[in-house]
Amino acid sequence: MTGMQDIGKFLLFTGVIIIVAGLFFLLAGKVHGIGRLPGDILVKRKNFTFYFPLATSILISLALTLIMWLIGKR
Repeated sequence: MTGMQDIGKFLLFTGVIIIVAGLFFLLAGKVHGIGRLPGDILVKRKNFTFYFPLATSILISLALTLIMWLIGKR
């Protein structure tokens, strides 16, 4: 019976992660500065635009690492 409980816990955890990610993407557009941090790479040419959010990616990675560390600590 514990196998079914483990699968249930995994599915609930995955669902919560998906909901949090969805909320983040919905609210990220309303927070000024996210996606336009110093360190983000933006190259504009006549018919070409390249954007790589390097600093934003590092910031999100640090935040997620902290959250996962706090969750794993219990």
